[in-house]
Amino acid sequence: MAAVVELVFIPAPGMGHLVSTVEMAKQLIGRDHRLSITVLIMKTPYDKLKVISTTQSLLLKAAEDRLKFVHLAQDDGAAVAELRSERPGYFMWEFVNMNKQHVRDHVTKMMNSTGSSPLAGFVVDMFCTPMMDVVAEFGLPTYAFFTSSCAFLGFLLHLDSLTGDRNQDVTELKDSDAELEVPVFVNPVPAKLLPSIVLHKEGGSSFMLGVAKRLRETKGIMVNTFEELESYAVKRLEDNDMVPPIYPVGPVLHLVKDENEEEEEVIQIMRWLDDQPLSSVVFLCFGSMGSFDGEQVREIAQALEQSKQRFLWSVRQPPPKGKVEMPSEYQDLNQVLPEGFLERTTEIGKVIGWAPQVAVLSHKAVGGFVSHCGWNSTLESLWCGVPVATWPIYAEQQMNAFQLIRELGLAVDIKFDYRRDMRYDSTKPKLVTADEIENGIKKLMENGDKSSTEGIKQKVKKMSEKSKIAIKEGGSSYNSIQHFIEDVIINVHSP
Repeated sequence: MAAVVELVFIPAPGMGHLVSTVEMAKQLIGRDHRLSITVLIMKTPYDKLKVISTTQSLLLKAAEDRLKFVHLAQDDGAAVAELRSERPGYFMWEFVNMNKQHVRDHVTKMMNSTGSSPLAGFVVDMFCTPMMDVVAEFGLPTYAFFTSSCAFLGFLLHLDSLTGDRNQDVTELKDSDAELEVPVFVNPVPAKLLPSIVLHKEGGSSFMLGVAKRLRETKGIMVNTFEELESYAVKRLEDNDMVPPIYPVGPVLHLVKDENEEEEEVIQIMRWLDDQPLSSVVFLCFGSMGSFDGEQVREIAQALEQSKQRFLWSVRQPPPKGKVEMPSEYQDLNQVLPEGFLERTTEIGKVIGWAPQVAVLSHKAVGGFVSHCGWNSTLESLWCGVPVATWPIYAEQQMNAFQLIRELGLAVDIKFDYRRDMRYDSTKPKLVTADEIENGIKKLMENGDKSSTEGIKQKVKKMSEKSKIAIKEGGSSYNSIQHFIEDVIINVHSP
């Protein structure tokens, strides 16, 4: 049967946002034949070749009759690069604004196309809320897809209330020892854990507050989480009349094998894991943007060697100083690792570049994950039942780490107040010592917090089971997706 209505998705630039968006779109069209979806992709001129290749592979596999992908025209690369370097605090906001006309043109073409399905509305990424202006021009409803946690969504909405109702300048909390009472958190949140962008006086804070204000104006917000994981935060938002309908639809994960996993380097990684004992390996990986300078890398190496723990470690080369770019691969790992490290640890460890994270976390040999606590990585580790030692780096990762440790009891700590965010905070991070790292790894691999009646590993295993039940028929997220679809259909007839 032909699709009845069409949704237009607009993801933010970046693989993490695009992957979640594509997976969400696939779930929606798989659930209801009345929907078709077009995903509009904003291209940036600084994407690495590997990212471009991975993106193309992902989209080719996902495309079908009711799921289409459109690459919008690319703006002048020099202008985008200048904006990124000169005004990092405003970059995302202004980059999205630069693409408004491209979106306007394509949607006009869609609406004028013979035989096209009527548009039911737009689903915008949390960072693409400026596109709501374009949506309003067409008289269509806007929904949001929030790719982080429900707790972080609640935090943003609370900041909006603080600035609007109490006229409080959030940036004054920078370097403060204050604690915030945030309605979606059980425990007070230390100000030192707030994202750098929120504390950024030169544009970043204004951008995030703008996001929060626009999210309130949407018809509803899909959140990549599940009720069993964030029951307190979900309930607090659902009970708030000032918040649009919340749809916990996660975990939305990309679990399908990619072409990259057929590459020889990946095959060697998986073969090495095959040779390791059950749950014996600690996996260290810090996300697509995560990297450390040579001094910090050497501290990690020393910690691993001292711990005598089996390890798989993803080491990426930081971008040149002053550049906000994705990390790259080292041509020679010996240039950053301590002399003789690879030879001394050859029996217990493997150092790699880019890592096939889901494949590694899914392997039975992996017993712990030292992670930057990006939300996608957090959901992947829980899905796979692998406990985490938290080492956040940028964005909202410090708050994710706080939530995992203090709110949920699902992780141990290495340094949850660590911060290295070159876009919004030029302060050099304090070195995390080998002893601190070693202690965290030992806690992680020795069954977590032994002082509690239930070890962290057992808690993570139970949450893993709940994450899988949530998306099955009758599960909380399964039902939430259905509620979203029905609301979309209803709103077509009563905007």
